[in-house]
Amino acid sequence: MTKKQKKVFIRILISAVLVVVFSLIPADITGLRFVLFMIPYLIIGYDILRKAVLGVIHGEVFDENFLMTAATLGAILLGEYTEGVAVMLFYQIGELFQSYAVGRSRGNIAKLMDIRPDYANVEVDGHMEQVDPDEVEIGTIILVQPGEKVPIDGIIEEGEAALNTSALTGESLPRQVSVGDQVISGSVNMSGLLKIRTTKEFGESTVSKILELVENSSMKKSRSENFITRFARYYTPAVCYGALALAFLPPILCLVFGYEPNWSMWVTRALTTLVISCPCALVISIPLSFFGGIGGASAKGILVKGSNYLEALSETKYVVCDKTGTLTKGVFEVTDKETAVGFSEEQLIEYAAYVECYSNHPISKSLREAYGQEIDESRVKDVEEISGYGVCAYVDGRLAAAGNRKLMEKIKVTPLEQSGTGTQVHVAVDGVYAGCILISDVVKPGAKEALSDLKKAGVQKIIMLTGDTKAAADAVAAELGVDETRSELLPADKVEEVEKLLAKKGKKEKLAFVGDGINDAPVLSRADLGIAMGALGSDAAIEAADIVLMDDDPSKIALAMQISRKTLRIVHQNIVFALTVKLLCLLLGAVGLVGMWWAIFADVGVMILAVLNAARALSTKGLNYL
Repeated sequence: MTKKQKKVFIRILISAVLVVVFSLIPADITGLRFVLFMIPYLIIGYDILRKAVLGVIHGEVFDENFLMTAATLGAILLGEYTEGVAVMLFYQIGELFQSYAVGRSRGNIAKLMDIRPDYANVEVDGHMEQVDPDEVEIGTIILVQPGEKVPIDGIIEEGEAALNTSALTGESLPRQVSVGDQVISGSVNMSGLLKIRTTKEFGESTVSKILELVENSSMKKSRSENFITRFARYYTPAVCYGALALAFLPPILCLVFGYEPNWSMWVTRALTTLVISCPCALVISIPLSFFGGIGGASAKGILVKGSNYLEALSETKYVVCDKTGTLTKGVFEVTDKETAVGFSEEQLIEYAAYVECYSNHPISKSLREAYGQEIDESRVKDVEEISGYGVCAYVDGRLAAAGNRKLMEKIKVTPLEQSGTGTQVHVAVDGVYAGCILISDVVKPGAKEALSDLKKAGVQKIIMLTGDTKAAADAVAAELGVDETRSELLPADKVEEVEKLLAKKGKKEKLAFVGDGINDAPVLSRADLGIAMGALGSDAAIEAADIVLMDDDPSKIALAMQISRKTLRIVHQNIVFALTVKLLCLLLGAVGLVGMWWAIFADVGVMILAVLNAARALSTKGLNYL
């Protein structure tokens, strides 16, 4: 319990004891009973009374504080002292319970996302000093000891260790890193001293972006939350005016028709309906359900930027996937080489490796690995990367180009036809075709099962987009069971394909695009739902995507859909349960079949049950695809 919660708990205990003691005073000593019962009433309800008065002053009259104040003061003025104080007492019990439940949910999320570093170790004059991570500049060497969090993104300069990334990815197995490897802030060093050269400022590091994403997730509301907000805006004034009419219209009609009006009875019924009608259960439990769902997803390394995106997941009927890095490992190997007249295989690989020496693309890395020698960057000048085509550069003074068939056509070179399945890298030197290198990618383990799980989760069609050749794309599609394939696409073509698919789908159907976050930012932004997979450390993906999967496991897409549907089931259960109980009690209260104690259950009891149900959204136990 927090300090504030403890204070409320003490107030509840004191008020409850006083109510029990004062209830023993004979009913005929009205004046004394009134004075005495006002003591526990003010102890337990002073903050509610204050909020109600401030609400009236600021023009925000119709809220739960006003309802509670009007109902309890009305009951006390009618001589129902025990009931009046009891309503306020049980309302505060419900509020305390709700506060504890929300606090626990937030605490669980904070624990799951406990990745914010408190300090960074830097070497100053041969001594290690702890400094604020915000003060560390790019290029600074920081030291991370065993048991400490990596505070800022960087590259290992010295040392090797096992990193625990479970808070980021949900993956329990540690990741081995050594010199030259990139490390992500928020990871925990489990073994070995690491010296890391920072590549980003703290504010731009992965840990900061993730924390900002989680903290801002509550700002983007779902349709259900917006509905409840609008509903409460009209519902509360309506029930207040309804209660007013119930208090005065029947007695007035009695007077008109010559009967003796029972003012006390009708005012009591009106006050009862006010207590029953308080919309706390809906206003509290619906956002709490989505908050719990987002927290449960975070525990599995699935970061959802808002409850609107969590809700949209449940309506996803079309999933469009990028191929490389999403369905395949993105780990390429040179499997074949075909040279043109005048060029040897060694020359072909050498030119390709040098042209691609500045690129971080997986294909470029595979070409450098196939070359197998140290790259002398002084031999390369005027590198020009043409997005969707390839790279051109001067190597030893000769203009070399390496890329796809479209690049060859662009520079007016006729490429050879290459047999075999894989990505073709064509090479030309000084406008003369040098040959083709065939590079093959590997399908991710579990990718086929992940797509099958998506079908089970209700996805109607899975479409794969790729810039790769038709032969390579078709081979992967056949292996994975993809419904449709679009190949040989430029980045702009992928956006066009998604636009076409969006135009064909139904109004209530959602289209999700899943990419690896390297070149997919425009498509991630255009789809109904952008899902960046394996986006750990990718700024573009974290910024552009609506949902970020922090590792490379494609099965988590189906898991995210399961979490979404579980959350929405809980939301709908709470809406139906709360409205049904309140409507029933309102009708019974209006005709005098239930009194103030039933009203307390309809308000506080329903709220507690709804909050308990909402708290289930935080757990992912029992879901499929775990």
